[in-house]
Order: sequence, then structure tokens, then C-alpha cells
Amino acid sequence: MSRIIDLTLTLHPGMRGVQFEPKYSYKEHGWNAQMYHLYSHCGTHMDAPNHYNVNNKSVADWPLARLMGPAWVVDLYGIASRTLITTKHLGDVAATFQAGDSLLFNTGWSERIGSPEYREALPRISQELAHWCADHQVNMLGVETPAVADPLNREEIQTIHRILLNADIIIVEGLCHLNKIEKKKIQFIALPLKIKGGDGAPVRALATE
Repeated sequence: MSRIIDLTLTLHPGMRGVQFEPKYSYKEHGWNAQMYHLYSHCGTHMDAPNHYNVNNKSVADWPLARLMGPAWVVDLYGIASRTLITTKHLGDVAATFQAGDSLLFNTGWSERIGSPEYREALPRISQELAHWCADHQVNMLGVETPAVADPLNREEIQTIHRILLNADIIIVEGLCHLNKIEKKKIQFIALPLKIKGGDGAPVRALATE
């Protein structure tokens, strides 16, 4: 029987880019409902090519078959702040990886959410690793950090995103609970809100093993 691990942060008021506004109440209107104001890259989310003007493809344009499939979990739990992740960090995954597989980086970084370090001192994908992913036809690249590169360094974050998105790699950021995955290779699913023209969208991400 498959074991399912939820890799998705729970959206809540107070999270960066998230606001809830009461709209209707059961007492007054007969039902409860809210307005959700969501930044397109809040919580666990997916980036689309139009996020960095690579092309006009949006989150609604990914074929469903691209949003699920085999993924390798790279164990980097406890990695130091501001580390540049390179192909050396892939270990033996580099030798067994096949085109069309996905990569997930278990850094434990989601445990720091709510602290300044979560966004300001994150480990991130190096240019060398980004080019490796492009050359090896990675399907999805998932990280526990809020971005694959330093969001405070405009040149770096543009460069890394454009390398990956130009290679048609789906970027999933803000994952959590990767340390709960016991297998090295699992099935990964990341389904974004289907938003026309969306440069990004929250996703429900999960792993089965």
C-alpha cells in the first residue's frame, strides 16, 4: 500500500502574501465564506515561464502529465545557510538520474519559516547545477526554500530562474516535510491552481512511496 506524504505549507493569515477577508457569515447570511487574497508565489507554489519573461507559458499551460511522476529526493538535511548547491551534492543520484525524472532537495529549510533566515540566508541552486538540470532534462525541481536562488540578489535570482525555465523545467518552491520521505525515489505530484496567464500559483504537493 502506498504511503502519502503531504509536502504543502498550510496557507494562513500572517503568512507572506496571504490575507483572508470575511465575506459571509452563517449567522447573518446562512453560510460561511471568505475572500482569499493570495500573492501568486505564496506558500508552496509553482513558477511559470512568464514569471521571468522566458515565454508566454503560464501555470495553466502545463500538461497534467508533467505535474506528476518519478522524483529523486536529495538528502541535504542540515545544510549550512547560504550554501550554493552543486552537482556534487547530488551524490549517487547523478549517476542514476534519467531524463524526465524530477529532483527534490531535502534541506530542512521549511523548519525555519517565520524567521528572517528563511528568506535571507537560504541555500540555493548554483548556476552549475541549474545547467546540469537543463542538460539532463529534469522535469520538476522542488525546494524547501521560498526560492531556488537568493531573492535579495536580483541578478542571481533572474539568472537561475531563466536557466531552468528556458529548459522547460517546472519549478516548485516552498515545499515542506521532505524529511518525512523514507525512500530515495518516490512519485511526486504538484498541482497548481489553474489560472489563465498565471505567472505562478499555490500548489498542493505530495509524495507517494
